[in-house]
Amino acid sequence: MAATDAHTPLLGEITCGSLLQKLQDIWDEVGESDEERDKRLLQIEQDCLDVYKRKVEQAANSRAQLLKALSDAKVELASLLSALGEKSSAGIPGKTTGTIKEQLAAIAPALELLWKQKEERIKEFSDVQSQIQNICGEIAGTLTINDQMPAVDETDLSLKKLDEYQSHLLELQKEKSDRLHKVLEFVSTVHDLCAVLGMDFVSTVTEVHPSLNDSTGVQSKSISNDTLSRLAKRVVTLEEDKKQRLQKLQALASQLIDLWNLMDTTEEERALFDHVTCNIGASVDEVTVPGALALDLIKQAAVEVERLDQLKSSRMKELAFKKQAELEDIYAGAHIEVDPEAARERIMALIDSGNVEPAELLADMDDQISKAKEEAISRKEILDKVEKWMSACEEESWLEDYNRDDNRYSASRGAHLNLKRAEKARVLVSKIPALVDSLVAKTRTWEEDRGMSFMYDGVPLLAMLDEYALLRHEREEEKRRLRDQKKFQDQQSTEQEAIFGSRSSPAKSTSGKKVVGARGNGGTNGTPGRRLSLNASQNGGRSINKDGKRDDTRPVAPVNYVAVSKEEAASHVSSTEPVLVSP
Repeated sequence: MAATDAHTPLLGEITCGSLLQKLQDIWDEVGESDEERDKRLLQIEQDCLDVYKRKVEQAANSRAQLLKALSDAKVELASLLSALGEKSSAGIPGKTTGTIKEQLAAIAPALELLWKQKEERIKEFSDVQSQIQNICGEIAGTLTINDQMPAVDETDLSLKKLDEYQSHLLELQKEKSDRLHKVLEFVSTVHDLCAVLGMDFVSTVTEVHPSLNDSTGVQSKSISNDTLSRLAKRVVTLEEDKKQRLQKLQALASQLIDLWNLMDTTEEERALFDHVTCNIGASVDEVTVPGALALDLIKQAAVEVERLDQLKSSRMKELAFKKQAELEDIYAGAHIEVDPEAARERIMALIDSGNVEPAELLADMDDQISKAKEEAISRKEILDKVEKWMSACEEESWLEDYNRDDNRYSASRGAHLNLKRAEKARVLVSKIPALVDSLVAKTRTWEEDRGMSFMYDGVPLLAMLDEYALLRHEREEEKRRLRDQKKFQDQQSTEQEAIFGSRSSPAKSTSGKKVVGARGNGGTNGTPGRRLSLNASQNGGRSINKDGKRDDTRPVAPVNYVAVSKEEAASHVSSTEPVLVSP
């Protein structure tokens, strides 16, 4: 047995033949029959076939798995390329020959690269979609803080799709920025309005949304449609409140000023309410001072108006008489005759009776003052012409006195000034007829329009003008008579000189004295005592004395208003020389 083991080949050199030979040797030594040997050899062959079959099946299965892996790799490669939208095959193996393992080895790096790109792309999509989801939630007002990430569609991870998401994100970011800007503008407007109205800004803006107060960051403020809508409504409400408060404050300020003016309130007392009256003419947008329209300030102004109203009632008589004096001044300036005593008695009776409200009485007097001013305006043009007419007549009166002065051409002090005034007076007097005609025409038009006479301090103006026209005619006749008389006297003197020669007459000085004396007593028009005194008219007609009564002094209708030309003035001067009287 040991000899047999010694001849046994090495284990590494065992083959099927050596094993079969060894098996034959064993069978020989044992003495197995040929049938038994054949049977066992057939069994061995069958066992070998079974082993080969199993190995072949295993190899076939392995090949099938490799083919499936290759196919899956190719499908996955195509899917990744499609999902990533890769049109270029750069880096992708184009080899489709060789062993299965070689093909798998060639595809593996490309798959790994594409998988890495896919993971990065999914992350990019997730980030963009997450931002889009958050902004949409902020706009809709449904944003909730959670860890749920948006689902990414892994079938389309192309750059084109990513660009679409990024473009949409940019649009949403711009919309968010615009909305945030609007929110901040609204918040700023609410802050300014609350400051002007004296309201609490934090509580006002927090009622709209808690995130709108100053304690939260800008990016944390709500930008939802609901927030914007509520902010806009709140701004409209505050602006309407501001408008109403301003109107109320301006009405109170106007009442304060009226009451101050009525009661002659001092500037020191008025200055206490400068913060109220300073906005009396301001528009809504111009009022920006904090607290300018606070309810406390409006209440303070209302209390002051009520106090002044009560004070005004106690000073009713004083105020009423003040307005009556104003009314009388207007009538006096317009030369309208009124009865001030009766008016004051009526005011006293109304106040004492208590049948009329103080405000109504003052309003009625204001209405009378307004109508009086309108009446004065309608009379102004005519009154201006009346003043010019009277002024011209006064100059004419002075010119007559000047022409009667025998020393007017002397070299006395101030004589040259009188000469200049006389020249101007002659020009002014020459315009009187045209001025009177214009005044008559305008007065008649005024009377026709109103159906009443134009009274000048109680005297019809047309009657004054008619009297002036009549006296002017008489003046012309008197001047004509004086010229004819002078002409006759000159003719008589010439005849006497021709008969008796040139000699002095003892009656010359006497006659000269008579002429001068006659002119001194009667004036140039032969109507003594009919010259107009213009002092009253130049002082505005009847004046008001300290007791509130008007003087009864009234300008008399002009009498001696006749235009004198330079030739007539020279004739008038020569007529003042002594003239010989026929015996």
